[in-house]
Amino acid sequence: MTCELCATIGGQLLWQDARCRVVLIEETDYPGYCRVIWQAHVAEMTDLDAADRAHCLRVVLAVESVLRELLAPDKINLASLGNFTPHLHWHVIPRFRDDAHFPQAIWGLRQRDVPRLRYMPENLPEKISRQIGIQLAK
Repeated sequence: MTCELCATIGGQLLWQDARCRVVLIEETDYPGYCRVIWQAHVAEMTDLDAADRAHCLRVVLAVESVLRELLAPDKINLASLGNFTPHLHWHVIPRFRDDAHFPQAIWGLRQRDVPRLRYMPENLPEKISRQIGIQLAK
């Protein structure tokens, strides 16, 4: 069986290093929805040594920080599921009180139909990419 996250980038590449990459997911209801994907095929955080776990979480938190700064969401959802794709990756999802599923998970029952463009800043992918680089250079 082929692993989707080994075979493909998994979204629009925003940033990467030798250990992980950050991609933007094309999800019209959720602008800024990113994934942090570990480059090697492992299933769980505990498959990583302490230094790699720390690095992965540092990247996840940098993405969260950047999305909060750029989009001012009401909440950020962080999830590492892997039930369908057993390759370590974190979902970093900006949430708004009036988004399509709030307060449910984005995979839950749709609560309302809403236009998402009002939350989409111009050149969002470039801004996220640049800010992640700045955050991680600190």
